[in-house]
Amino acid sequence: MSQPLYESSITSLPLVARGKVRDIYAIDDDKLLIVTSDRLSAFDVILPDPIPRKGEVLTQTALFWFERLSHILPGQLTGIAPEDVVAPGEREQVKRRALVVRRFKPLPIEAVVRGYIIGGGWKDYLATGQVCGHTLPVGLKQAAKLEQPLFTPSTKAEMGTHDENIDFARCVELMGEALSAKARDAAIRLYSEARDYAATRGIIIADTKFEFGLDEAGTLHLIDEALTPDSSRFWPADSYREGISPPSYDKQYVRDYLETLDWNKTAPAPRLPAEVIAATSAKYVEAYERLTGKTLP
Repeated sequence: MSQPLYESSITSLPLVARGKVRDIYAIDDDKLLIVTSDRLSAFDVILPDPIPRKGEVLTQTALFWFERLSHILPGQLTGIAPEDVVAPGEREQVKRRALVVRRFKPLPIEAVVRGYIIGGGWKDYLATGQVCGHTLPVGLKQAAKLEQPLFTPSTKAEMGTHDENIDFARCVELMGEALSAKARDAAIRLYSEARDYAATRGIIIADTKFEFGLDEAGTLHLIDEALTPDSSRFWPADSYREGISPPSYDKQYVRDYLETLDWNKTAPAPRLPAEVIAATSAKYVEAYERLTGKTLP
């Protein structure tokens, strides 16, 4: 197994941006190389310790979903091998953790869908009885299943700041009613189909966020990642119950650990103990293998 990759160092292509997890390089005017590192962010802050195999899991999980859900919405994949667009000495950095994608214009929102009330949505519900403009029934317990999946978009925050949950009316202000409705309907359909499949694999997808982009013709595409342990909450169905934050296959495990610390959720983030790093890596790998039925090499 190769060493964890905290930050890529591709010099054969120009660096476009470093996100919380992904490093983006320009191939040409139409294509990008996206390298998924082993960085982990929590509460919108990048943690100092990489999680071994995380980037590989995220990339291979996204590939699985892009293929499975392509009949709902086209993706941005080109089919070009990442190893073919970098220098020979850089191929190890992109192996199984990078994608060559088409350039699209990203929407200014994250398309969040919630099937269960947990996380920030649970906190909003306790305070207001609502989540992103949706009024919910009185008396829900933490982690309760919602009657219908909810579209609860958020704005995209600058690095180091927090995303802002918004309602559909604000979404319309940002990008128009027709595009907002198209993004909402696509997000709910993508989530619903993925949720039903995951249930057959013993996994509950509590919520997820999608990124969408437009091509030059204005066609909506699924971009960035899809239904990974970073963009979703995965719960083992056999240990789920209402009233608690259920055990998870995703970075909620790290969030729960960080909540026990005296940390104000701003940079710099605290170091993670070795046992938390190892357990988190194992959860990511198990999520992929349980979802797909495949074993990571």
